[in-house]
Amino acid sequence: MTTMAAPTAFDVRALREGIERADARTLLALYADDAELRVVDRKTQPSHPLVMHGRDEIGAMLDDLYARETSHTLEQVVVQADRLAFLESCRYPDGVRVLVSSTAELRDGRIVDQTSVQAWDENEPAQ
Repeated sequence: MTTMAAPTAFDVRALREGIERADARTLLALYADDAELRVVDRKTQPSHPLVMHGRDEIGAMLDDLYARETSHTLEQVVVQADRLAFLESCRYPDGVRVLVSSTAELRDGRIVDQTSVQAWDENEPAQ
């Protein structure tokens, strides 16, 4: 009799800790070696998104992002089978906010294909 191994669960706790502690290394560990990450925002629109291939490119982006003086909060997260969705809110010291909505495909508990859509405050926040 052949026993099927249970799928590896995605580590939601590591996602929360990585985002909220601005820990790029913890977050990078959640990606497969061959992962692809697409980012869509006002500069990299849907027809020409920013695309990063592999852990090296994704790691460089995470290092840059989490080295900035911003606060990050994981607002919502849903994991269902081989799919992940999460909402991250960020705030710069000057009050500018960014909201990032991400969906991803998982394989063996790791992110293999992610799309993130970012919305930025357009104007200076009210003081």
